[in-house]
Amino acid sequence: MIANVNKYIGRTIEIIYQDGRDQITQRRIHVYAANHRYVKAKCLTSCSPRLFLRTRILAIKPVKDYA
Repeated sequence: MIANVNKYIGRTIEIIYQDGRDQITQRRIHVYAANHRYVKAKCLTSCSPRLFLRTRILAIKPVKDYA
């Protein structure tokens, strides 16, 4: 499982994600909430709310906030 996603709540991050069909994608998401199983976020790639399984998040990269 990927490192602590909770520290990114309220922030935008890029993730590498492996879906249920084993397709690997890179997505930019804005994290709303996270628990031990899921990350609730708005996927900025698809412009829709999504639930991401934490076990399928392969990598996280914070996105710099610009004022």
